[in-house]
Amino acid sequence: QVQLVESGGRSVATGGSLGLSCRASGVDYSNSCMGWLRQAPGQQRNWVATSYRDGSRNQAQAVKGRFTVSKDIAKNTLYLEMDSLKPEDTAMYYCAAGPWQHETCAWTYWGQGTQVTVSS
Repeated sequence: QVQLVESGGRSVATGGSLGLSCRASGVDYSNSCMGWLRQAPGQQRNWVATSYRDGSRNQAQAVKGRFTVSKDIAKNTLYLEMDSLKPEDTAMYYCAAGPWQHETCAWTYWGQGTQVTVSS
């Protein structure tokens, strides 16, 4: 029932900006977290940012001050605005959703991913 589809990934130069979108269907926004995770070549999948059910949001230290997560419930879309991009931001970016379990978000549903490449 839940479907997440990312778009917007492409190759950009160091210092550039890029916006990603995640079109969502079947998500219960009142009970779910939505967020972004990424996986660079040869590395594990790491958390990037989360938009919580109450409207609050948080970002990983590695992207704090550069990336902004937001959502438009009316448009069923989650966004990730990325500024001042660095080569180390190169990764496959995944949109994810799941229930809030008091202490954390349980990432249950995943998009197919969209590739972001930042050139040196």
